[in-house]
This record gives sequence, C-alpha cells and structure tokens, in this order.
Amino acid sequence: MDLTFAVITIIILVYSAILHEIAHGYVAYRLGDPTAKLLGRLTLDPRPHIDPIMSIALPLILILSGSPVIFGAAKPVPVDGFNLRDGRKDIAIVSLAGPATNFLIAAIGALLIKLVLISPIEPNITVMLHWLLLTIVRLNLLLGIFNLIPIPPLDGSKVFALLLPEKEAAAYLSIGSIGIFILFFLLMFPIGGFSLGEFIFNLLTFSEKLLGI
Repeated sequence: MDLTFAVITIIILVYSAILHEIAHGYVAYRLGDPTAKLLGRLTLDPRPHIDPIMSIALPLILILSGSPVIFGAAKPVPVDGFNLRDGRKDIAIVSLAGPATNFLIAAIGALLIKLVLISPIEPNITVMLHWLLLTIVRLNLLLGIFNLIPIPPLDGSKVFALLLPEKEAAAYLSIGSIGIFILFFLLMFPIGGFSLGEFIFNLLTFSEKLLGI
C-alpha cells in the first residue's frame, strides 16, 4: 500500500475510533455521567481524541508491514461509574455503545457499496468509491470485533464482568493494566492451535458475508 492510501486508511481508522469513543461518552451522558461532556470529548475535533501511538504509529506500522489485521484506537473516553444510575449494568451498556456504533457504520457502508455498484458512475470513480467504502466497512468491523474481546480493558470485558459476582468481576477487571500485553501476546503467539489473529480474521470474513460484500 502506498503512502497516500496509508494516510487515507489512517484517517478513516482515526475517525472510526473517535466515533466509537464519542458513542461511549454520549451514552454515559444520557445515563447520568457528564464526565466526557465536561472534558470536551463529545466532539468530532480529533485533537482531544488523538493518541500518538495508538492512533497514528501503530496503525501506520501495521499498514506498511502488510498486516492482515489493522488496529488503532483513540484516547479512551473517561466514564465515572459512580455517576451512572445503575452502576455495573450501565457500564456494560456504555461499553457496548462503541462497538455498536462501529457495526452501524459498517452496515451503512455496505449499503452504500451496493448503491455505488449499481449507479451509473464513471468506472474509475466507482473503483475509488468502492475501495473507500470497503475500507470504512472493514476497519469498523475490525474495531467492533476487536473491542468485544473479553479481555480487560476492552469493551467486551465490561459486558462479561456483568455476568460475574461483584467481587470476582472487580478482580477480573483489575488486570486491565496488563491486558494490552496479554492481547499482543495472543496475537503474536498461537496457543494450543488457537490464534487470536486468525479468529478475528475469520469473524471479519463472516461479518462481511453477512453484509453481502
């Protein structure tokens, strides 16, 4: 992938991650926690959201290295669970809002792809629009799928914690500080024939088939 396409891909990824985080903050606000709003995080302005490593450096390295799985993230939106009306349940709802937003964007993108392919548009423009929309769909599917992995601090862990007794849930979520290292280890080293990267790729392929692309 040349530099122009790499830059476009990163821009799509960054804004997809930003919308993911805004969804967290907005739902938290609706459920009683104004933290994200007060800190100016409910905005499409990328400056409050950008993390130099996770938003720029990591995805650029993955893209230029030809990785089949491209991932990145914006700065997490702060949520104060004490402000939420129904503690653990609302935290799970807030957590689901991010991936749900990415899946919605992917679904809209898939619909637009179908419209583009049947529209009387110049072939060169059709090819470009198809690539652009397909990139939007795939990156948002990847963000949604990845964030639902039940390893702290990812969103899926907050949902899974809701199924555990409160004490066990707290212990489980406490590993969030090392969770990113666990994730990278599982992505790099298959265990017992299980490869997290292959699992994510298979879910991505299945999701694309569901969307008809």
